[in-house]
Amino acid sequence: MSEHRINIFLRLRPTKGQLCKYEALDENTKIVVEVPRENLAQEVINNQKEKHEFSFNHVFDRDTRQEDIFNKVAGPVMNAALDGFNGTVFAYGQTGSGKTFTLTGGPEKYEDRGIMPRALSMLYSQFKKRTDYTYQVHVSYLEIYNDTGYDLLDPALETQAKSLEDLPKVSLMEDEDGNIHLRNLSAHPASTEEDALNLLFLGETNRATSETPMNLASSRSHCIFTIFITATQVGSDVTRKSKVHLVDLAGSERVYKTRAQGDLLNESKYINLSLHFLEMCIVALQERKGNKKAFVPYRNSMMTSVLRDSLGGNCKTSMIATINPNKDHTDESLSTCRFAQRVACISNAVKVNEEVDPQRVIKRLKKEVADLREELALLRGGDEEETELSEETLKHLRAKVDEFMVDPSPESELSIGPHMGKLRYCIGYLKTIARSGGGGGKGQ
Repeated sequence: MSEHRINIFLRLRPTKGQLCKYEALDENTKIVVEVPRENLAQEVINNQKEKHEFSFNHVFDRDTRQEDIFNKVAGPVMNAALDGFNGTVFAYGQTGSGKTFTLTGGPEKYEDRGIMPRALSMLYSQFKKRTDYTYQVHVSYLEIYNDTGYDLLDPALETQAKSLEDLPKVSLMEDEDGNIHLRNLSAHPASTEEDALNLLFLGETNRATSETPMNLASSRSHCIFTIFITATQVGSDVTRKSKVHLVDLAGSERVYKTRAQGDLLNESKYINLSLHFLEMCIVALQERKGNKKAFVPYRNSMMTSVLRDSLGGNCKTSMIATINPNKDHTDESLSTCRFAQRVACISNAVKVNEEVDPQRVIKRLKKEVADLREELALLRGGDEEETELSEETLKHLRAKVDEFMVDPSPESELSIGPHMGKLRYCIGYLKTIARSGGGGGKGQ
């Protein structure tokens, strides 16, 4: 088990308004935001701090490409997940600062793809390269709206339910070991990149969004897209299981600026309250460095309960803070940067998630017994010799060879039993296929 400090990044969104004064320093690892003093009169003393300096793993300026952000923020997390480590990437910032664009991307250009679709593409391309492992992928998509969980991939959304509120609510359950389980949240298999992307886009269409004075399509909920990866090395009984949370947090809002009313006001209350609970957990985790018994209030909200491993647990976590450099939003930008500095103080204890699969052990032992019996039968001369193989037997052998030739699994085997006549025929048939350049004769 090793210690991993949470990586923090900052992204400035493009804006057409008047910019606040800022400067990126030390190869884009620091940002200095300048807030000019505004005295109402000369005799008024203003001790307000003018320059605010913050450190990050990297600061992305307004013209940064989506590909560069993925490579620095999410690429290392996804590589670690392939090796059996849990991972989390989450975006934090005020509403309208570009969190959803950073994670999911824009619909107009292919190069505007966000972290989520790029992460899926990277996984499946790596699966093809890592031929010594077999992989299985499942995905889930959880939406937390007004502190209530909903399954964005519930099949009922396409057939029965008219809205998310009609679905069974996702509930939290904690086992005796302190592990969190989510009831009514489905996990869908994704054997190809296309399957995984279709599930992602399906969940995106079911999200709760609204038009606000700050954003024409503002996310009104926290969303957690989770990728479950199961990896098994060929010939090994050990299975690696990892999960990656890709989290799009709803933006913090100042109601006096957004002038929200009615449902928007109610949503803003829940959003700000859950983000407040998130900050409480982060402050408590900072204090726990000196006092291991310090209480961390994960149970205050559903979001912090789900992200328990990501904050202070067994997980490699990266955070990308997004800010709007418009002069009118300087206060919110400073608040976001201060939050990121607190997150950077948290360390997670990470380890590879490996376990011995009992089913694979049983399968391997059965195969070893069968192989030993065949070897013993050959040494004894077998139950040999059926002097001539029947046409039905030959057809059966050809079918088994054809099946073996088209099976893509590296663990596939051709088992014909301890019979020298059958063995000679299969070798001859394989030679015929090799000469013809085919991949199986389909019973010819």
